[in-house]
Amino acid sequence: MFKKLSPSAVTLGALVATAAAALSPAPASAVSAPLSSPRIAAHFDLAKGQTPENVALAPGGRAYVTFAKGRQIAEVSRGGAVRILATLPEPADGGVRTPALGFPLTAGIVRAHDGTLYFLYATGTADLTGVWRLRPGGQPQRIAALPANGLPNGLALDPHTHTLYVADSALGTIWSVPTTGGTPTAWSTAPELAPTGFLGANGLKIHNGAVWATNLDKGTVLRIPVLRDGRAGRLRTRADGMPGIDDIAFTGRGDQLLAALDTPNEVALVQSDGTRSTVLSSADGLQNPTSIALRGHTVYVLNAGWLTAEDPNLTLAHLSR
Repeated sequence: MFKKLSPSAVTLGALVATAAAALSPAPASAVSAPLSSPRIAAHFDLAKGQTPENVALAPGGRAYVTFAKGRQIAEVSRGGAVRILATLPEPADGGVRTPALGFPLTAGIVRAHDGTLYFLYATGTADLTGVWRLRPGGQPQRIAALPANGLPNGLALDPHTHTLYVADSALGTIWSVPTTGGTPTAWSTAPELAPTGFLGANGLKIHNGAVWATNLDKGTVLRIPVLRDGRAGRLRTRADGMPGIDDIAFTGRGDQLLAALDTPNEVALVQSDGTRSTVLSSADGLQNPTSIALRGHTVYVLNAGWLTAEDPNLTLAHLSR
């Protein structure tokens, strides 16, 4: 998720027509190893609320994206074509009670092996806020209610235990929910997850037997081991000094990861000891990056344009391992 916006910035959403099939090169920059060849693979329509918030990758080069302000789930083809799969119901009050934001937020998304999509929706209302599911060819359905005063944001799936983990940015909580749905459990309420003014726990990933979370306000990357009985172990801070951090993706080299830094318009390479370097910037097409994922040697960066108010897009780059 993004840095706090003024009301005028939040409503500034009327630019850029969709040019989904474009594979235009981004301006050159001093891209640091191990990333190279950055390019913009798809442009989204800001005027239609196509502010991409999170991404789940699928075979064949497809990507599933949540459009935060559009209340939509979309499929982006390998060639950049955008297809809307579902539009979520608008809350009766328009979403003005959504914590920290004042508008409905479609956030984290993951894909199961059978093609089922799970995603998060926050509206500030008890009837809609929670974990949703979309089966191939089906209709969106809420499978677990979450607190209306929370802001479910990051989402991760453990396919081995069939458990969904949800980062709540307002309540500073990581929830666990079975993929079958039901009552959520407050899996971790560690103080390091709490916000300090805007949003706390944000991006979420499962890696090497642990749940990893970011904290946007505190600029940290956090690791929480999953114990044998499924409970949360002791939280440790693995990196800090990155205010505005949103999502992360692991490169496959131990605990080395890539981090999307929303407000600085950067992607950082973070080593296992917490040291970091900038590997992508606004010169490569970044417009407030909100999500990052990796397929093979290709890095996917989703850019919402929350603050720049221009050209929300999907940026690709090559990762040298």
